[in-house]
Amino acid sequence: MHQRGFTYLVLLFMVAIMGAVLASTAMVWHTLAQRDKEQELLYAGDAFRRAIGLYYERTPGAVKQYPKKLDDLLEDKRQVSLTRYLRKIYIDPFTASKKWGVVPGPGGTIMGVYSRSDGTPIKTGNFDKADQDFAGKGSYLDWQFVYAPTQAVPAPAIPPVPGAAPVTAAPGQLPVTPK
Repeated sequence: MHQRGFTYLVLLFMVAIMGAVLASTAMVWHTLAQRDKEQELLYAGDAFRRAIGLYYERTPGAVKQYPKKLDDLLEDKRQVSLTRYLRKIYIDPFTASKKWGVVPGPGGTIMGVYSRSDGTPIKTGNFDKADQDFAGKGSYLDWQFVYAPTQAVPAPAIPPVPGAAPVTAAPGQLPVTPK
């Protein structure tokens, strides 16, 4: 009689231990899955940012333009020949949708994209240079992949030396220092 009660108690403890192990395994799996989705988001967002940048920089004429819709990145009809900056519209890994939040640009254009998920990121630091602004952000909504053209300032060919005579050169010639 006592033997059956003891077996029941051991079985109850084993079920409880197995439940705890399964719960911790599920938590680890969920964390790994979220990290994978974050990597997918960083990849897709960077692909959008690069595609928007190429679209902008390859605008025919002097006035640069951002795309009016994401589908413009699949086929640039402004060009004489077929130009594709993306092969497909990536699926947002957190919403499982092709609908991205868009960062509006001038004239109703699109400067960038972001996930429409309001989830909390696991990754909060150690981002690539292009994504450094994501450090410490509390939501995936704040991870905005934006192309902003930079104003490159040309560096002087020869840095000036304090107290030295100015260096002059005609275009296409080596600089000459006056004596």
